[in-house]
Amino acid sequence: MSRYAEAHISCNGHGDARPTALQIVGDENLVGKLSDKVFIVTGVSSGIGIENMRALYATGGHVIGIVRNLEKGQKAVDDVKAKTQGGKITLIEMDLESLASVKAGAEEILKQTDNINILINNAGVMATPQGKTNNGFETQFGTCHVAHFYLFQLLKDTLLKSSTPDFPSRVVCVSSIGHRCGEVRFDDYNFEQPGSYDPWVSYGQAKTANIYMANEIERRYGARGLHATSLHPGGIATGLTKHLDPAQAAEWATPEIARYMKSPEQGAATSVYAALSGEWKDKGGRYLSNCVEQEAWKPRDLSQPISVDHDGYQTWAYNETKEKRLWRDSLKMVGLDNDD
Repeated sequence: MSRYAEAHISCNGHGDARPTALQIVGDENLVGKLSDKVFIVTGVSSGIGIENMRALYATGGHVIGIVRNLEKGQKAVDDVKAKTQGGKITLIEMDLESLASVKAGAEEILKQTDNINILINNAGVMATPQGKTNNGFETQFGTCHVAHFYLFQLLKDTLLKSSTPDFPSRVVCVSSIGHRCGEVRFDDYNFEQPGSYDPWVSYGQAKTANIYMANEIERRYGARGLHATSLHPGGIATGLTKHLDPAQAAEWATPEIARYMKSPEQGAATSVYAALSGEWKDKGGRYLSNCVEQEAWKPRDLSQPISVDHDGYQTWAYNETKEKRLWRDSLKMVGLDNDD
């Protein structure tokens, strides 16, 4: 059981007892201790991506941050370096709406290093208007899942090669309780059926796909020293919420929801816990939130405040048949035929 379970029983909003990502690094006694490690994090120019970068930087390691906008990313890096002592940060330009850009970015990463210890698939979009990526995938599915799946495939051999018994490699897939909004639509990934698009059903598919990817990575590569977990970071008011309609935004502004919400520093904690904690060193294939493995979600007693129990997984989050099918289909989507 996570040492942080008790801290999440009662939620009191930003700055409460729930841990920050930097606290995780300190509690694991890793400040300045991982100077020989390389970490990759997507989406480090805003939100919890910055805090993932900050915490990993504090280990003394080399953080390779993936950004679409280098200028915006550099401002985030400058802030991290001004406030935190650490190792090294390198920015790589990559647009997750373009598989060509993902490939070019991965090639640049592999020019920078022949060692990759941790990959955090953090970047994403939420509840966007209907649209398509450059390769014709529905925007949320293409950005949150397909691009990260392709990035993993391009870096997989290096992740496997870098794994050691003392420091197994890890992949962290940032999902969401939003996965409960919809299953993977195997018959219509891109919502091409007339009138089928719903921004939250689409988000649900993308976030379920994140869970399936982590589960299948663990199944395929866990015994070879490459582990993967998925997680819900918590409710965090970041740029991810920019597509919320006014009614949804008002609902999220209630006192009860405000108590449940985390700061970006707290929101990054579970990602860093999954990436660095001793608890998850030699295992994976599970869905986390609040630095602890989650149980199945049950509708809560509305007379009780929102708590850790709110973050459980929907029944479809573990399904080996569907996980394998999405993996096979995703390989075809990115033009690969390897299935090792």
